[in-house]
Amino acid sequence: MAWAALAAGVAVVAGLAAAGRWSWAIAATGPVGGFVVAAAGARRAMRRQRTELAGLAEQVDRRAEQVTALSHELRTPLSMIKGAADLLLEQTPGPLTTAQERFLLIISHQCTHVVALCESLLTQAKIEAGLFTPRLEPVDVSVLARDVVTAMRPLCAERRQRISLDTPQVTPRIPADPLLISQALTNLVSNASRFTTVGGSVDVRVMAIDAGVAVYVTDDGAGMTRQQRQQLFRRFATGRPLEDGTGLGLVITRTIVELHGGSILVDTASMRGTTFLFTLPAGRPQ
Repeated sequence: MAWAALAAGVAVVAGLAAAGRWSWAIAATGPVGGFVVAAAGARRAMRRQRTELAGLAEQVDRRAEQVTALSHELRTPLSMIKGAADLLLEQTPGPLTTAQERFLLIISHQCTHVVALCESLLTQAKIEAGLFTPRLEPVDVSVLARDVVTAMRPLCAERRQRISLDTPQVTPRIPADPLLISQALTNLVSNASRFTTVGGSVDVRVMAIDAGVAVYVTDDGAGMTRQQRQQLFRRFATGRPLEDGTGLGLVITRTIVELHGGSILVDTASMRGTTFLFTLPAGRPQ
């Protein structure tokens, strides 16, 4: 008898729910009323969550658009300033004094730094908008590392630093986005150079491992304290050795690695230098 009554109650609830008459169903069905109340509450909670998520998505899109527009607006005049400074440094318009050449070098280097900052902000905006996706193809990480180290040699030479590269004779190709992996490597190597002592060294090593490929970037700089290490993966928090004024360098690097299904680790101690290690899997990321 009890089961028959419950079944009848459920039937009534189903019919009245289709008609949108929840309150009458609650009054008429007795023991089934609690179920109806719970279902109605769940639906309201889901609608509220959808509304909140839509609002958050709109805010993220709006912020991404603002950062993208600002980045483009800044990069254009800065590129023109750098181009003019480089032309003067070539002394095509006429010879320079030692002081003039020194000032132009400062202008050129600072323009390069700010343009790189704009690129980091643009990348971060893409990450937050969900537009930062790797385009995978078979990649030899040793070749990418060689290109990055070659591009970084002039900067290290200015600081009288030695930069070395150690790669296996044969590196297995892995599915990766070459532009993104090069950006991650450049972030790590340039910051290692920035915080390595004058006359010090930066070492880059690529290794084939069972799971894929591992890349090490080591400097012999001052290293980090425990407090500085805790700040490494936080946006807009600076800490050595990735102290770029925004803290975006390592955030972007970690995002790139994780989008490929890999992981990034750091081994550091005060006055003992720093090693960053990231791994990239041989298989397609899930």
